Amino acid sequence: MRAILDLILLILQLYTWVVIATAIMSWLIAFDVVNFRSDFVRAVWNTLNALTEPVLRPIRNVLPNLGGLDISPVVLLLLIFFLERVIAYYLYPLVIAY
Repeated sequence: MRAILDLILLILQLYTWVVIATAIMSWLIAFDVVNFRSDFVRAVWNTLNALTEPVLRPIRNVLPNLGGLDISPVVLLLLIFFLERVIAYYLYPLVIAY
């Protein structure tokens, strides 16, 4: 059972980096630092969006409109950190290691 919890924690940590990469990539595209017309940049952007958009969209629907500011990645990261702490502090100690 600890192996499953470790795998869940690893997936949550990897997804944290995907969310951070998506936020940074959106800034780079918005400020025209990277060329969105490049096939590689477009492929990376589409992959990151495909991974994060299904989770960020419901959060955006709940949050109020703040103009051009999108805080949904911050809310998602806070939720991920909360879930990691719940697993680490409450579920992990209850599992007996063999």
